[in-house]
Amino acid sequence: MNIVIQGAGALGAYFGGRLQEAGQDVTFLVRKRRAEQLRQHGLMIKSVKGNYNIEPLHIIEKAEEIKDVDLVITAVKGYHIQGALNDLKALVDKGAKVVPLLNGMEHIEILQRELGKENVLGGLAFIIATLDEKGHVVHTSEQHRLVFGPLDPSQQRICDMFQTIIQKANVQAEYSDDIHRALWEKYVFITAFSGITTATNMPIGPIRRTKETFAVYEDLVNEMAELARAYSYPLTDEKRKGIIDTVFQLPEESTSSMHQDRRKGLALEVEHLQGGALRMAERKGLKLPVLKTIYGVIKLLENE
Repeated sequence: MNIVIQGAGALGAYFGGRLQEAGQDVTFLVRKRRAEQLRQHGLMIKSVKGNYNIEPLHIIEKAEEIKDVDLVITAVKGYHIQGALNDLKALVDKGAKVVPLLNGMEHIEILQRELGKENVLGGLAFIIATLDEKGHVVHTSEQHRLVFGPLDPSQQRICDMFQTIIQKANVQAEYSDDIHRALWEKYVFITAFSGITTATNMPIGPIRRTKETFAVYEDLVNEMAELARAYSYPLTDEKRKGIIDTVFQLPEESTSSMHQDRRKGLALEVEHLQGGALRMAERKGLKLPVLKTIYGVIKLLENE
């Protein structure tokens, strides 16, 4: 397949690199500053699952430079989604389908409205990775999972094609025939996980060892589960408990990408994640007091 990766941060670079490693034609669509860094240093994956030097490295800065494209994996931050739309529209006009790997839920509605429901697949990723000072990917956990599936019946063929090729890649690939529910389950977890790690400025180890702090994380998961129920995606007690217990499967120093961004002094996705959940709750007349408090704490750090 001809695959474009929109955004070459840790997530996009990792999965794009693994797809190229498996023999696919991969092009990275990036902004000027990232393009300059990639041209200077190249792009490597340093991973507990095996290193890979992405070579040749195909970089473009404008979607118009792409001739043939079957699939776009968009891996930009939530606050960049509006700025990504023009390039996505240009690629969809060339026949591409789009798999967004953003956290959250609001972006799905935005992309479907702007690109057409038939052109937006469901996708999510589970990985703990960051970029080093040269812009190479540093992947430190056993998890490197990508889940995808159709949001519209017309997308079955492209999903089948993608499933065939990604099964050959060095990733944990999973096709879901209920991707909307999978998106909600990830949203419940990542909003709570990013919220507690960013607000406390701590990795998960100290949080899960401190009963009072861990209780806040549990409250966040429970409130997000209420939100999912309000949008007709109720979680069973077993699933909710499984989401809470997920953090016990992570290494001591594991943390969220939002917390990593706080450590680096970068912009935070607080509006896309916690803010988005509060807006969705307001539309349903739902109160999420613990999440609102965490949102208020992180909001103060948003532009530091």
